Amino acid sequence: MKQTIRQENTQRSTQPTLYLAFELSNQEWKLGFTVGLGQHARQRKVTAGDTAALKQEIRLAKQRFDLPADAPVVSCYEAGRDGFWLHRFLESEHVTNLVVDSASIKVSRRGKHVKTDRLDVEKLLTMLLRYHAGESRVWSVVHVPSLAAEDHRHLHRPLLALKGERTRYVNRIKGLLVGQGIHLAVDAEFLTRLPKLRLWDGSTLPAGLLARLQREFTCWQFVHRQILELEAERRTLLRSSQEACIEQVRQLLRLKGIGENSAWLYVMEFFGWRDFHNRREIGALAGLTPTPFQSGAADHEQGISKAGNTLIRAMAIEIAWGWWRHQPDSELSQWYQQRFGAGSTRLHKIGIVALARKLLIALWHYLESGEPPPGATLKPAAA
Repeated sequence: MKQTIRQENTQRSTQPTLYLAFELSNQEWKLGFTVGLGQHARQRKVTAGDTAALKQEIRLAKQRFDLPADAPVVSCYEAGRDGFWLHRFLESEHVTNLVVDSASIKVSRRGKHVKTDRLDVEKLLTMLLRYHAGESRVWSVVHVPSLAAEDHRHLHRPLLALKGERTRYVNRIKGLLVGQGIHLAVDAEFLTRLPKLRLWDGSTLPAGLLARLQREFTCWQFVHRQILELEAERRTLLRSSQEACIEQVRQLLRLKGIGENSAWLYVMEFFGWRDFHNRREIGALAGLTPTPFQSGAADHEQGISKAGNTLIRAMAIEIAWGWWRHQPDSELSQWYQQRFGAGSTRLHKIGIVALARKLLIALWHYLESGEPPPGATLKPAAA
């Protein structure tokens, strides 16, 4: 694979190429053009989202650098609020585009960091030239999902956000009641029990507090209904959809200890559209890889990198605890028990992160080969 990339870069370097870097903002885009190292960058501004002006600037840049009209164009921009629509537009215009992880761009730590759009464009152009010349580790390139894969995210991500919002309403309501010495569960019967509540001296709740509790519970009901609607939509898809990604969700659900929330998240955020080549890529993308610090006599671990998908990492650790309980006979659970079972609480937490990484890799193998993790049991219906 790497040899193929080097050959492509060598072929491209023999023909004149226009390099383009974007500095995106809400009002305008800063464009930087060049044809190679040591060349002064041509910088222009266009209104944000003006694709016609962008194509015109590309044509003018080719004329300015004496390039043929069909000369290849290689561009880049940092991943951010604009998402991937610009990438898809550039690809439709036969522009080879890279979406770059902004956190992977090195910044000078000497003194205060000077940042302007002009300097950012020039730095992106320099790094683009280095990357195109074969220096692949100059930054991290984002794997752009297809439009369908990106659309699948609009079910579980709002669901997670709504559940967090529902929890905030519950905590706020309970906090208001505890402030008056009252403990009450927040459920569908909350409003019917609310008028019967009494303070420590037997008096009714103050009018202002009662009105606020009713408003907060109305918001809770609205969010709760939306959660139920999204969960019903997800169950309908699991029963009727024939898409390959939904079939992967069903495959994960056959394993004991894996539920709808985790199976859906794993597929739609991770396994459904990414092409993993080895276990290291899985651990790195989940942010579960170790970060050793070695310098002279100093040699210690700094913990996991956490430079990955936050949703996947949180779910992987949660499912690792569940896997240990629901799959005690699996090889992974026995490995965890032998290595960390007799340790302290801190050692248990460290070990569960290692188990989460191993379990993610095992689930990837399961989806690829169809063979469950060694020693794992299926749910009774699936078996």
